[in-house]
Amino acid sequence: MPKSAKRRKEKAADFAKAKLKLGKGKQAPSNAIDTSFKARSIALPSQSIAVEKDDSAPTTRRKLSLNDLLVNIKHHNPGTRKDTIFGFRELLDAHWELIDSSLPILVNATVRIIGDEDAGVRKALLSFYSWLLPRIPKEDLVPHAPLILLFTTSAQTHIFPEIRIDAVRFLNIFLEHFPEVIVSGWDTANNSHGSRVLEGYLGVLSAGTITGDAEGLPVATSTASVMLTPASKLVVLQSLSRFLEAATGFQSTSSTFEDAWFLTSSFNTTEAYIAFSQLLQPSSTQNSSPHKAWSSEMDPEDDVSPVSSSLATRASNLSIQLQELSNDIALCRTFCEVGASTSSGNPFVVRLAKTLHPTLISIFLDCAPLVFSPSSSPPETEMELVLAVVSITRILYGLIIQESSPILSAIDELQTILGYMAPFFPFYSSGRKDVKTEQVFQDLNLTYCDLTSRLVLASQNTGSTPRQSTSRGKKERQLGRNASQADRVQEYVLQILHEQVSSSQLVRALTPTAYNSLLPTVWSLLNYSGRNGEHLERSEEVLEAIVEHAVKKGSKSALKRSTFNFVARLVLLETDVHYQGAFQFGTGIEVNKMIEEWLSQLPQVLWELGPGNPSTSESIVLFLLRLLQRRSRFIHEQTLTSLQTRFAPYFHITHPTRGAIRGPFTRLPKNGLALPSGLRRRILDVVILLCTHGSLSSGTILRDAVDSALVDTEDDEYWAHLKRDYTSRS
Repeated sequence: MPKSAKRRKEKAADFAKAKLKLGKGKQAPSNAIDTSFKARSIALPSQSIAVEKDDSAPTTRRKLSLNDLLVNIKHHNPGTRKDTIFGFRELLDAHWELIDSSLPILVNATVRIIGDEDAGVRKALLSFYSWLLPRIPKEDLVPHAPLILLFTTSAQTHIFPEIRIDAVRFLNIFLEHFPEVIVSGWDTANNSHGSRVLEGYLGVLSAGTITGDAEGLPVATSTASVMLTPASKLVVLQSLSRFLEAATGFQSTSSTFEDAWFLTSSFNTTEAYIAFSQLLQPSSTQNSSPHKAWSSEMDPEDDVSPVSSSLATRASNLSIQLQELSNDIALCRTFCEVGASTSSGNPFVVRLAKTLHPTLISIFLDCAPLVFSPSSSPPETEMELVLAVVSITRILYGLIIQESSPILSAIDELQTILGYMAPFFPFYSSGRKDVKTEQVFQDLNLTYCDLTSRLVLASQNTGSTPRQSTSRGKKERQLGRNASQADRVQEYVLQILHEQVSSSQLVRALTPTAYNSLLPTVWSLLNYSGRNGEHLERSEEVLEAIVEHAVKKGSKSALKRSTFNFVARLVLLETDVHYQGAFQFGTGIEVNKMIEEWLSQLPQVLWELGPGNPSTSESIVLFLLRLLQRRSRFIHEQTLTSLQTRFAPYFHITHPTRGAIRGPFTRLPKNGLALPSGLRRRILDVVILLCTHGSLSSGTILRDAVDSALVDTEDDEYWAHLKRDYTSRS
């Protein structure tokens, strides 16, 4: 039987020669044995037999000591680096005593990953710094600030935008704990910390640089193509606002009742304004200085302290005491030094405002249609962006225009920004009505009013020197826009003072901070120099509203101190010989009646305050003392009689059933004879002046009440001295 074809092929294959092909290597024999091998190494630094471990050293739950964590922070694996940061917090939380010896090492190791390319590592480090820095004293952190800022400013210029944004978040933390170091040299070009940080902000915003001629255009940066999301822009703008507040000392959203900068231009000298601003300042807020009681002979060995005494009985027309005058001189010197430094930095601020001007307008125009849409609720990110833009605008242009001679180009830039904001004013939300949204819109309204008032005041200061390039028609259009904006601001001010609420708009109740922020606006409406009959009528309407608002606020109201200080300053202005503003009370019957009613309420306010708020009580007493000393036109027979009658129960009252009762005066703090400028003696000075100028019958009742209240007290001798002096002069 012939062999099959399969068998023949298999037999022939055993003796066939394999054909080699081009490019193919020689095939290995079928019976070849593979002798290659692979080896892997395992690194166990924590288990090395060459290193002796200290078992007494504090460790984490993973048995890692501080030295182990310092090694792992440099690991190539992002997860290991992030776990190491968590280990630092765990170790320090359980063994805080390690921070004293390991702070330099810890800072040196962690700042190097501020610009880490892994987002999880940067987020963990942000959380770690937020936990660590508040627990370390500031004096221990400041020596490490240069190293921290070196890596932070480097991360601000990183090629990846997300690392730049996280660097700004790190700056927010550092601004809370050592802002002086961060902003140092911000307005110079000597490569200081502040200048590098500011350049980083401008680079992230693609706003350009501040180099070059002060009058030229901003120089574009090389990374101007970076596009940021609204959330990233919000982080940068909010941080920039905090940076500028720390650098300039100019608060973007708040002020105090003692800050009356808007009155500065209404006095012929800076010293006169400072003296006026100190008239109502309580002794607790003044620079503490030693006092000495008056003595007929001088002790040559103890001639180091100024002698002060009450001047109410010796010279009723003097407005300040000797000690207050010395304080005013010291404050004047400080004010002049600060003013000189601010003026020297003003060109840089002008340049910075010009650099940021296009960016601020662009962001506002991008967000305004969404925030102020009448058909939808405002997005939170865009709403916060608008607030940040307005805050930065107020800091920069508020600082520039607050100068006595503001730059005309800055006035034009501010007018442009307000022109874009004007169509949306007053700002109200048509959607949700939560507390946060209402607060944001109130801040926007108050800031717009403040900027408008500054623009009006600046236009008055520069009205005599118009720009040569401004045509007459353009000038008239600008004045028309300013007048229109002022009218709308006035309507809003009246609405918020009257606390009016409509169905479509909600006016949030005024807080002390909001009220103090509104005062520059109110003053610009009252003190408008180019007033005609229409302006005078509107000014009187605003004045009535502000006085009526002050009358309605009770003594326990949070606004009582602020409303009193502002109205008291208005009343005292016309009694100051150095005042040169346009505002005057005039002859309005309604306003004068309101002022007299407000004055008559002050003894009742003192009664209700009692000993609980001595600073406010002292301000009220100082006001009455200045008013009586300066012979204000509001102090006439009817007002004096009312004050005498209402002051008597403050000292002593006879109750129908309970008998004689001493008033709140006896519960005031006792200052002793060593402090003749104390609150109790200031009140007695006011009383003796009321008895001197008032009616005889009411004055007798008041003197009898004081006599009954001061029986067997340390102030009885001082009161007897005042009465003897009063009797000798009468």
